[in-house]
Formats: sequence, C-alpha cells, structure tokens
Amino acid sequence: MRALVTGGGGFLGSGIAKSLHEKQHDVTVVGRHHYSHLPKGIKLFQGDIRDFDFLRKIIVGMDAVFHTAAFPGIWGRAEDFYSINVDGTHNVIKACLINGVRKLIFTSSPSVVYGSSSLEGVDETVPYPENYLSEYPRTKAIAEKLVIEANSPDLATVSIRPHLIWGPGDPHLVPRLLAKADKGRLVRVGQGENRVDIIYIDNAVYAHLKACDALGIGKPSAGKVYFVSDGEPVNLWEWINEVLEKTSRPPVTRSISYRTATRLGYFLEKIYNWGNIKKEPPMTRFLASQLATSHYFNISLAKKDFGYGPVVNPEEGMNRLIQSLSNPQEC
Repeated sequence: MRALVTGGGGFLGSGIAKSLHEKQHDVTVVGRHHYSHLPKGIKLFQGDIRDFDFLRKIIVGMDAVFHTAAFPGIWGRAEDFYSINVDGTHNVIKACLINGVRKLIFTSSPSVVYGSSSLEGVDETVPYPENYLSEYPRTKAIAEKLVIEANSPDLATVSIRPHLIWGPGDPHLVPRLLAKADKGRLVRVGQGENRVDIIYIDNAVYAHLKACDALGIGKPSAGKVYFVSDGEPVNLWEWINEVLEKTSRPPVTRSISYRTATRLGYFLEKIYNWGNIKKEPPMTRFLASQLATSHYFNISLAKKDFGYGPVVNPEEGMNRLIQSLSNPQEC
C-alpha cells in the first residue's frame, strides 16, 4: 500500500508513519518541517496543507491518506484554526478525489461533540452542540462533517476520535502538566470526581491502522465516525496525581470551583482578546470545563466495525511513560 500521512512529524502522525513503514508499506509524510526522528525509507515532503497545488502533486499515486495534521490548542486566532483545520481538510479531500485515492482516514476529536456539560458513556449518535467554547472543536467539527460528506463511490472516508493521547514522546499533555506542576500552577478545578477517556499512543495508532484495513467503498465503516480510547475512563485528578507521584512531584492540593474557573476564564479571554495577546491564558472557559466535567465514550462501534481494542493496557502504558521521562533520549 502507498500511504501518505499529513502531519506526519507530529506525535500521532509519526507513530502512524513508523507503524506503516514497519509493515513494509510505502510511506510518504507531509509536514511543515524536516523530521529527523522518522526512519530512513519514509519519504518526507515539506509543505503546507493549505497549499492545494502542493498537495495535489504529492498525493498522486496514493492508495490511502491518513490526515492527522491540525492546528490544536485552546487559544489562537480564529482564522488560523479555520484555515488549517477546515480549508486544509477541504484541500486534502479534493486532492484525494482528483488523484483517485480510495481511502481517507481522518483524525478527528471527541471535542467536536462537547459543549460544556459532561458526556458520560455516550456513543456516536450524540449530536454536535449548538455552541462551542473554543475554535479548535468548532473547526474540527466542520472538518469532520466535510469528511463524512466526502464519502462516496469514489472515496471511502472514516473519522477517528481519539481523546487525550498520551505516552512516550508526547509533546503536549504530560509535558504541559509537569511544567505547570514545577511552577506551582496546578490547581484542581471542580470536585475532582470527573472521569475522562485517555488513549495511549500505541492504541491510537492501532485504531487508525485497523480502521484503514477495514475501510473500503461500501464497507460498514465508510462515512462513519468512531470514538476510541484505552477502554476504561480514569478519574482525571487521580491520574494526574499518579503521574506527579511517579515523577517525584507533590500532588495537586489546591482547588477552585468550576464556577469560579469559568468566570476567570471568561474574564481572561476578554482581556487577552482586547489586548491582542497571543500567549495562551492560564484559564479559559473551555479549559475549565475540560478539567471539571466528565467526558468519556462508548467504543463498542469501533470494536464491532473494525475490531479495535487496546493493545497496551494502562499499567504498561504508565510504566513506559515514566521510563521515557527518566530516559528521554530513548524516546
């Protein structure tokens, strides 16, 4: 199989590219930088998914495209979120259709169905909310809809919704957590009883590869979306404290109410917008809601349609994570 991975230098994208390469597939990676950590034999093209002419040329001859590239985060210019997450996805779809690609595997996010209230064990029938607290989930939802609509007799599409990817090499979740802890800025929001889904990096990669294997024109997974996770939600603040304990850091002891955090987030968003401050505020309404509410999902459909199941259990994943933090050069 000839496969292209957009965002192939990122945490998930590079994991998918490496796994495909190990399985002897012909792999091409598209990214905006040079990625020396990728194995030799993987073709790398530097470019931007917002550049349609670039994409059209690179996608020639591909059998499958894994579209993991995105503008993530909880803060930033609305036009940046839209141009990368929406316009970029539109370009990927158009390039696939022009070049006769048969499979498009899109990395979405469970946040596309998150408004501000808890989501507990919901499945893929849960609707999109009317309003979003952040541009990231709003634009990812638009992109996901584009991918669903693109499913046709010419192109089979599937959208995977992994939640809070973690593990060795994670550049976002755990490093941010530890950095805040080291600065004494970790504060629990809410009662500390909320449960959330997380997914170990190997499990997220496996879900995408299994979805690709099962995908095809007219197949059960074509045109659908799927939640994937480690299979069991964790108590968010207990999990955070476990990471802190295993890295010899004190647990989170300070807390503020969800209401207070929401009001603070609203105030800071106004100030940062008014002052055109590009740095991420220490609190936003979206962050407050993510830290205080439950958000975990039913992954039965992924198990049924393409045989997904975690390949690394949480205990083993935590051991690997802690070992990688102790020996970062091995990541």
